[in-house]
Amino acid sequence: MDHYIAIKELSSQYRDYTAQNLANLVRCKSLSLHEELVQQELVRQMQKAGFDEVRMDGLGNVIGRIGHGRRILAFDAHMDTVDLGNPEDWGFDPLSGTIEGGFVMGRGSVDQKGGAAAFVTAGRILKELAFDRDMTIYFVGSVIEEDCDGLCWKYLVEEEGIKPDVVVVTEPTNLNIYRGQRGRMEMQVSFYGLSCHGSAPERGKNAIYMASRVALEIEKLNETLLVDPFLGKGSVTISQFVSKSPSLCAVADFARLHLDRRLTWGETRDSAMGEVIQLLKGMKAEVEVLNYEERSFTGLTYGMEKYYPTWQIPETHPVIQAGAKVFQDLFDKQPVVDKWTFSTNGVTINGLYGIPVLGFGPGNEVMAHAPNEKVPIDHLEKASAYYAALAYAI
Repeated sequence: MDHYIAIKELSSQYRDYTAQNLANLVRCKSLSLHEELVQQELVRQMQKAGFDEVRMDGLGNVIGRIGHGRRILAFDAHMDTVDLGNPEDWGFDPLSGTIEGGFVMGRGSVDQKGGAAAFVTAGRILKELAFDRDMTIYFVGSVIEEDCDGLCWKYLVEEEGIKPDVVVVTEPTNLNIYRGQRGRMEMQVSFYGLSCHGSAPERGKNAIYMASRVALEIEKLNETLLVDPFLGKGSVTISQFVSKSPSLCAVADFARLHLDRRLTWGETRDSAMGEVIQLLKGMKAEVEVLNYEERSFTGLTYGMEKYYPTWQIPETHPVIQAGAKVFQDLFDKQPVVDKWTFSTNGVTINGLYGIPVLGFGPGNEVMAHAPNEKVPIDHLEKASAYYAALAYAI
């Protein structure tokens, strides 16, 4: 508890430092696959904070390290953002990193560079307190999350050999503790018809009609999917419909549906595919799970299947219990324990590799991907304290 008093004092002392660091990160535009500038800035910030080691891996993830003990604790913040959207929807320059009215403002301030700025300060605090537990702490500024959530941690685990005992995902939680999320997958359904002249459509088989009938069945399917008392209901929607024909005077011989499938507890890749396959009986059609494979800014091409498993940690799990106690000890109140509505890197960290995940981050997730994105500086200060305190408690 003596550590907690010092941690709170230092996080308050470094309040402006944390805000300014975040402002500098926001000013670096960092779409997926183009994060190089923000990663260079994060390296500078970690080095100035006195981390024991700072490096960039082959995919472009920045890895800061403090300590060299047996147990491994990691913090994750993805540094890529979605694009800016319609500039007319913003009341300020989205890349300005303006600090005003108790907020840091701009794209990525909530989703999710705020988590990185807070854990840089937490690292500085731990160094000043001469943290000496038998622990290695990794602070990861990860890449490509917006395009392919979890790919960065697939690389860290399988290529870098980093497999922590616990990972704190610093996506926005409004300073609540999160312990799960629905999974998701991307499927593609292709329909093969038979073209003929448009003046006599009965001679052919129109792939658009085939796809349209299935599209209406998918709309019905959405209403029948599983419901989990904690994570909520599974869902499926069509996000793209494309077709091809030899000409605009011919029957379409090909159509394709793109499905966005959200998976609740108990739903899997195979069960979700099976539901769609049932709708294709008697049709010349096929369903497949898509793959992601792109070239990062480092020049490395890397990928994975676009299946992102559902995950949840029991509220009774020692990591969640420890995280709740740290919150209560620091802030003198009980935390809200909840879940994300969107997807995070937890899909591979816990969903694929079974590593316990605790979610805690500054900012409200309703601001993610939205115009006028901004994060309270109070949240940054409290997150900095919480991350540092966790290192003593986990």
